[in-house]
Amino acid sequence: MAASGLPRRLFLQGVAAVYALAFASLYTQIPGLYGAEGILPARRTLRPQGKGRWRQLWETPTLLWEAPQLGLDTAQGLELLSLLGALLALGALLLRPLRNLFVYLLLWAAYLSACQVGQVFLYFQWDSLLLETGFLAVLVAPLRQPPCHKQTPQGGLAGASPHEALPFWLVRWLLFRLMFASGVVKLTSRCPAWWGLTALTYHYETQCLPTPASWFAHHLPIWLHKLSVVATFLIEIAVPPLFFAPVHRLRLAAFYSQVLLQVLIIITGNYNFFNLLTLVLTTALLDDGNLTAEADSGRCRKTPASAWPRSLLALLALLLECTIYGLLAYGTVHYFGLEVDWEQLAVHSTTIFPVAEDGDSAHHVAGGGLPRLGTADCLLEVPYSYIEPSTHGRLWTGAHRLFGTVEHLQLANSYGLFRRMTGLGGRPEVVLEGSYDGQHWKEIEFMYKPGNLSRPPPVVAPHQPRLDWQMWFAALGPHSHSPWFTSLVLRLLQGREPVIRLIQNDVEKYPFHKQPPTYVRAQRYKYWFSHPGEQSQWWRRQWVEEFFPPVSLGDPLLDALLRQFGLQDKSPPRARSSGNALAQALHWIRKQLSPLEASTLLWGLLAAVGAIRGMQALLGPRPPHASPVAKEEKPRPAPKKDCGPAGKTAAPAPDNCSGSAQAPRRKK
Repeated sequence: MAASGLPRRLFLQGVAAVYALAFASLYTQIPGLYGAEGILPARRTLRPQGKGRWRQLWETPTLLWEAPQLGLDTAQGLELLSLLGALLALGALLLRPLRNLFVYLLLWAAYLSACQVGQVFLYFQWDSLLLETGFLAVLVAPLRQPPCHKQTPQGGLAGASPHEALPFWLVRWLLFRLMFASGVVKLTSRCPAWWGLTALTYHYETQCLPTPASWFAHHLPIWLHKLSVVATFLIEIAVPPLFFAPVHRLRLAAFYSQVLLQVLIIITGNYNFFNLLTLVLTTALLDDGNLTAEADSGRCRKTPASAWPRSLLALLALLLECTIYGLLAYGTVHYFGLEVDWEQLAVHSTTIFPVAEDGDSAHHVAGGGLPRLGTADCLLEVPYSYIEPSTHGRLWTGAHRLFGTVEHLQLANSYGLFRRMTGLGGRPEVVLEGSYDGQHWKEIEFMYKPGNLSRPPPVVAPHQPRLDWQMWFAALGPHSHSPWFTSLVLRLLQGREPVIRLIQNDVEKYPFHKQPPTYVRAQRYKYWFSHPGEQSQWWRRQWVEEFFPPVSLGDPLLDALLRQFGLQDKSPPRARSSGNALAQALHWIRKQLSPLEASTLLWGLLAAVGAIRGMQALLGPRPPHASPVAKEEKPRPAPKKDCGPAGKTAAPAPDNCSGSAQAPRRKK
């Protein structure tokens, strides 16, 4: 097994960075989402049921049960938890001694605590992925960080045991589950857009929060969109088995393909920290040799007696690589009917295999590919089998019971992104409107989601505006499928500033900032990207239907909907203690940060981290290297062995051989 000390360190730093972004993004939205005047107040989720303290904590595992002990309500406790989580994650990112098991356990517990009260706004796959990755980081992180100078020749940590590399294989298994499931569900869903290779002709336009690059990608030739779908299937289904290839060059090729896919998604879509987290997972495909600049230059020459076995292994590895690449190329050309049109300079493609039916090859890929592993690994296979329900019966029943026991801890989750392509006839979009007289209506424009036809799509990542995301999901069905929307209408009628700041952080840009609207309604439109050549227009739209009827405060329909969804405030929130120093500190911090837009705050945070890391690299201690004077000295007689140490000043190379500081041997 190749040494993986450097990738493990990179993984732990990446997880800490994603935690910092996730906590900071959530913190900016807590008052509007979960405050006493928010859309879904968090205090409703934590109500003692008369159970014992430990049983209550096990059934709803959140540290926010202790918020009243600090004189805070649930929303204030969530603010404190998010601030401490962001600071602790930044500490783990910047300070090496903090990258230990206990810190990552605290980060995981803090984010799990937030998800327990987050309700529908924290029910995204990337939140589950962060929790599962964060728990694996607890297993990967050392119990304590040894001094920097105590390192093994392989680049790992001093005193590292062989078993410490095993949890890192679970990270690779998680990456496999994520990517393979995301590819297979596109086939098992029987979505005509995926099977017809036309999904990307709709994707850039209909995704939740496009970027400016999405407009340009949408207008690429159709044949290129189809070829991109073929490449997506190749990267998500055919390449993931190479994560476990015995040849490191195959794993490296799989790594580059996954990085390419994630970078393209980042450029053409705002998917918050999800793609960054996936890039962090890809570090499990690397080893120390891939991250060490002297990996090739530091290799020692072998004696002729031992050269032929190594040459034979290299030849076999090369043959295996060529065979796999050939099979991938043949399968792609054969199953997707690739043909080059030299006249039009295009590549035509179509699916040759039939649409998936029960029992056919596509479903065997989904379920039959489950490896037969031990009991502990079966716990990870249960959510993996969700991509095809028929595979549940193939797993040991005890695995289902074990998974059900710890499911609320989100240690293992099911994934399957973009299962079906929505908005094939135009992207549905909900537009809120307000009025003072019920006759003249003004649109309520959001900061991030499409609305104004002349406003370009923004770049939001790594921030996730959770209200804007849920507005996208709400537009896919009736408002009754999104009960929180009724609460949003109520807060707008009441003119609650925390909710208004979710829509427009600069309250002056909100059309009803002086006085709340008397009436609020919502219309459903269909949006399309504008055609090339249309001046000052990014979107086109067409009215479809009324999404939510006009209502006002005290309207019987509004009250009935609030009662139906259990959103009425049965008891007023408790008055905050003005003498609580901790509550006052939280209020002061909120007051200082609230003028900053969330995406600006996160980009400023990234810039600050980059500046600090740069200063650490410039001012921090450097690894010892051979002095220039030593290089000019007359070389010492060559040792008997070809692979010998170059001296005390030479930095150890990953393959336990001398580094670039070693003097070259001269022929006599």
